[in-house]
Parts: sequence; structure tokens; C-alpha cells
Amino acid sequence: MTYSVYQHWDPLKACIVGRSYNPEFYRFITNSRARDVMERIARETEEDFQKLIKLLESFGVKIFRPNISDDYTFYLDPETNKISPPPMTPRDYSIMLGEDFFFNSRFFLTENNWKDLRGANWPISLPKLSEIKRLPKFILEELKNNFGLLDEKFNPIQKLGVIEEFTWGDLLSSIDDEKIHIYVDHEQMIRFNSAMTTRIGKDLYFGTHTYHQDQIALKKQAEQLFPNYRCHVVNTGGHADGTFCPVIPGLIVSLRDIPTYADTFPDWEVVYLPGQSWDAVRPFLDLKEKNKGKWWVPGEELNDDFTDFIEGWLSHWVGYVEETVFDVNMLVIDEKNVVCNNYNEQVFKAFDRHGITPHIINFRHRYFWDGGLHCITSDLHREGVMKDYFPERGLALT
Repeated sequence: MTYSVYQHWDPLKACIVGRSYNPEFYRFITNSRARDVMERIARETEEDFQKLIKLLESFGVKIFRPNISDDYTFYLDPETNKISPPPMTPRDYSIMLGEDFFFNSRFFLTENNWKDLRGANWPISLPKLSEIKRLPKFILEELKNNFGLLDEKFNPIQKLGVIEEFTWGDLLSSIDDEKIHIYVDHEQMIRFNSAMTTRIGKDLYFGTHTYHQDQIALKKQAEQLFPNYRCHVVNTGGHADGTFCPVIPGLIVSLRDIPTYADTFPDWEVVYLPGQSWDAVRPFLDLKEKNKGKWWVPGEELNDDFTDFIEGWLSHWVGYVEETVFDVNMLVIDEKNVVCNNYNEQVFKAFDRHGITPHIINFRHRYFWDGGLHCITSDLHREGVMKDYFPERGLALT
């Protein structure tokens, strides 16, 4: 069948659900205190995944999951000795837009692999995307053979050539090859995935990386990439799906008052939740940032700071976020059903006004893994066709 997504509140029929490392993965940790905690996090994470999967399957949703290995060396970067995080958040590097599936692979041109491939007559530094098409043909052929990222049109959205086949092979085999693309952006102007992109029929809304990003330039690039859509920028200062959620037509749940809502979603109700989600756990996030390097480096798990950090996570932070924090990172099943992590009186009253049933799945370690219910999924197919919710905007780009 042909998969497609035009609006994220259309009935969900096929979905990727992420996966964490198994408890057995952490056998390499020699510090039993640290290993026990990581194994517990692994068990509880999969328990919560299974609760979500059971709920989605009760609505007839077909589930895809990434493959994973229990051999930590499979994910070990020999240059840094760091272990890559597990494929927890497929939303962060994939999106189904219309009938096309776009994937941000880690196998794309960087300064490092350019240096590894560079021949005697190649430019010393990695060219900008706009300059690649002017490279000699023998260089382009070499890049194409190694990465499969360059087609004859040199479109910034390229046909997917190389990908983590072990992790995503089963999923990709179910999608028509002609519908799979990879996004390559050397300038990092636009992070194109469904964590940063909101699909509402004819209109696409792109979040900003930071509050100070050049929004005019971002909008211009989006319009070049998607000329058949009306493209807008919402100043989210990070992942859009962690900042606001248009639940259904006419209702938005947002962490803060973003001034452009009046222009981008005129006359829609916006429920504001200041101080919730990531803002509520800022002290923990600051501590986590300090420990992240130790967390993913084999041998550093012996470090007392690391051990104290992960033990503190289970003894304090998990309980805190379970009881007090509501996350706008929600997954909409259809216009009458939405999955959220917790109860919030203000939000649930809005749901009631709009005839929406909330389903609570508390993803206990979402701040440990940097992903809420929306991030740990990626919708592949929703019933429906493209609609125009703002026909007064016409066909021209706005």
C-alpha cells in the first residue's frame, strides 16, 4: 500500500515506535551500582514502550520498530570511544510528508568523511551545498558511489543511498523505494524532521533551532524545498513538538505565548502551560548535560559523579516528573483520541470542550532519553487527503 501523512490528526494507521538498548546491553559496565540502574532504566523503558504499543494496536495501528544489537561495540565510535544513543526517537530524524518519506541519515557528507575520501585534486574543505554541483564529474561520481546522496538534479532533498540498514532495514523494505529520500543540509539552516515540522494540509510550520535564528532565511529555504506548500516559521527555540502541539483543528496546547500564533493559526484556541515540560526540569537537564560525556564513554561508568547522577535520577527525578510535569509532546491518534504523559486540569478541560479523549501513558524516562511520546514515534500512514484549513491564503506562498 502507499503510505501518506497530510495532517497529524487524521486516523493513525502505521507508526514507528522507537527502541532502547536491552538490559543485556549494559553487561560491559563493571560498576554494579551503575549497571543495575542502567538495566532498570532499560527494563522500565521497554515496559512503557509496550504500554504505548498495546494502546496503538487497539486502534488498529501497525507498528514498526528499529532493530537493535546487545553488542555495545556495534555502536562504539572508535575515534571518541563514545557509544551512540539507541534509536529511541525516530521522530527526530524522519518524517512522512504526503506520500514521501524523508530520513536524516548520519551517513552524509561531513568535514571528517570528506577528509577521508579527498583525493589529490579535490578541494581541501567540504564545499557548501550550493557549490557541490560545480565539482568535477569524477569527484561527483566518487561521492555518489560512497554515499548515494547526489542525483543529477542536485536537489537538497536527495534520494536515499546509504542508511543504517541494520537498524531500519525492516521498516524501509515496506516503503516504495521511489518514496524514500534523504535530506542533506550542510549549512544546518533547516532541520527537516517531524519534530521540527508541523504538517497541517497545505501549510507547513517549521520550528527554529534557537530564538535568535534567522527566520527569514529559514523561511526562504523552506519555500525552495517545498514550493507546493505554504511555509511558515514559528519561533520555538528548539524542537517544535516540545514547545507546542496543534491537537486538532482549532486547538493548540503550548508551553509559552508565541506571538505568531495569531498570524499562523488565526482564531484557534491556545492553552498555555508556562513552567511545564522541559522548563520544569531545568536543574536536572543542566546536571545531565554535565554527565552526558561520562554516561556514554565505557570506563567512565566507574566515575562516582556518573553513578551518583543515575542513582539520583531514579530516586528523585523520575518520581518528580511522574507527579508534576505535563508534556506537550503528545501523540494524536485521531481527532477524538490523543496520548499524553500525565493529567493536567487545564488541558483536560480543553479536551472535554473539543470532545477529545486523553489516554495517559507515562513514559517514565523521557527526560533521561530526551524524548516524549511524540518523539519516540513517527507516523508513517494516516487516513486522509490533503486539506486546506486556510483557503483565504490562496495558492501563493505567504
